[in-house]
Amino acid sequence: MVHGEVWTLKELFLFPNEYIYWSVQIVMYPFLTGLVAGAFVLSSLYHVFGVKELKNIARFSLVFSFALLFAAPMPLVLHLLQPHRGAYVFFTPHFTSAIAAFGIVFFTYGAIVASEIWFVYRKHFVDTALRLREIQDKTIWQWISYLIFCSLTLGSYDVSEEAMKTDKKAIKVLAGVGIPVAAFLHGYAGFIFGSVKANALWMTPLMPVIFIMSAIVSGIALCMLTYIVFLEFKKYRLTRARAAQTPNTYTMEEIKGAELNVIKMTSKYLLLFLVFAISLELLDLVFRGYTAVKSWDILKSVIYERDFVNIFIVQYGLGNALPLILFLIPGLTIRRAVVGLLLVLMGVFMMRWNVVIGGQAFSLTLSGYMHYALPIIPTDYETFKEGIGGALLVMGLPFGLFWLFIKMFPVHGRTEEGG
Repeated sequence: MVHGEVWTLKELFLFPNEYIYWSVQIVMYPFLTGLVAGAFVLSSLYHVFGVKELKNIARFSLVFSFALLFAAPMPLVLHLLQPHRGAYVFFTPHFTSAIAAFGIVFFTYGAIVASEIWFVYRKHFVDTALRLREIQDKTIWQWISYLIFCSLTLGSYDVSEEAMKTDKKAIKVLAGVGIPVAAFLHGYAGFIFGSVKANALWMTPLMPVIFIMSAIVSGIALCMLTYIVFLEFKKYRLTRARAAQTPNTYTMEEIKGAELNVIKMTSKYLLLFLVFAISLELLDLVFRGYTAVKSWDILKSVIYERDFVNIFIVQYGLGNALPLILFLIPGLTIRRAVVGLLLVLMGVFMMRWNVVIGGQAFSLTLSGYMHYALPIIPTDYETFKEGIGGALLVMGLPFGLFWLFIKMFPVHGRTEEGG
């Protein structure tokens, strides 16, 4: 069976070898890389531009971006019919193609984020290693922790005031350099689509910029949403600790106040980038209609008829306009913010869906259509990894990695660090 045949429904006049080859995994790929870039930009608002109100969520989003980075290539690996070829991108990087250049950009960005995290948490690594060293009769877990944190110090135990100032300078430089690299990491995905001359929907010079802006929106939204869940869980643990009369470092008022203040401040930057993203997408749509090239007739039928609900109701209406209104209404609350953030993430995901799937919805004959039937109940490995099961698996991976990382990198609390 041809790859894509099982989930492709054809209508009218198409070539025999035309199928929807790029499935939900190729939708997840630009969505995840966008989250990586957006999370890093959010962390840079504090480290580069000095927005002190965002200090806690900056550390949070930096570590989250690192977790998302490991999950970003997984959709491509799952989508490949020969997954072992996915490693070629990383081991044979070159600039003769946009996909091959991904290896260089990916490793460069990974090195920047890892270095920045090390400088931010270096004092924490040193303090933890020295504290574990003082314990006389260590348990097995304490020995493992001691070896891990000793390794993380990289032999640098100098935590003097002068050393901390040097660390802060290094953090600022790395964050500043990381912003364009993060933008390029996701912008090249838009470049790949925008440079496909054979596809009328994808070929536009605005595609990389649209991808970058929507990436920042989605990354900020996911970090805000996860941050809220993280602090709500802390409040739940604090409530249980009080009931058990267990001493705790935090108070309920501190956690609640930090949560609301950070969300209100971050939502302002989310709104700014959301307005830019909406404006660029609408500009591209108006430009296509105004120029009305040869392929506009079939594009118009896809955009305004077949995908009208996906584009104008779900993406622009529920995913863009409604959250914009929710955040603009004075007196923002945590519950309203959660609803708005979920809608924003849905809107960005639908933008990726409409680009990837919608771009394959019409035939190269310009006289036929294809419909993508997302596999819900898998019948074999192919329909699992290219269906809703594979998408959920990929989306859950960064959260599992993030849970492991926060065991080493305290993303919220009173820990002193370089950043």
